Amino acid sequence: MSLTPRLILLHKHGTSGRVRFLCLSAGVVAFTPLPTLSAIRDEDYSPTIQFHPIPIVREAEIHLGLPEGAIEPVADFGAWVDTPEGDVPVLLAAFTGIEPPFSAAERTHSRFIAITESRHLTDVERHLLRRAYEHVLG
Repeated sequence: MSLTPRLILLHKHGTSGRVRFLCLSAGVVAFTPLPTLSAIRDEDYSPTIQFHPIPIVREAEIHLGLPEGAIEPVADFGAWVDTPEGDVPVLLAAFTGIEPPFSAAERTHSRFIAITESRHLTDVERHLLRRAYEHVLG
């Protein structure tokens, strides 16, 4: 089993509730793309291994050049992707600022997208975004 967690990063506006996802040059799964033959596991799939999200969130802050605390884990979200190398956990985290960190996205050749702008992503990534979107909107 591959134990290298991946991360989906989003921003939810506090007033409007608008949700935007950070889309990197290789997709929305940070920071290593999922292999071509990946398939998302059923939502009820729950291995006994759990991950503490803080180390991967801090790694994302460093990668994006953001201060500590600029990203926080989103509780109770977890997805697993079946890959040729083994199962990969996917965690969810949110930017804490009032507005998305557009300058960090620009520095890393990334952009923020709405879920309606995800047609160019793989089926697995679109399915992960749908799960994340439903989770944050309740």
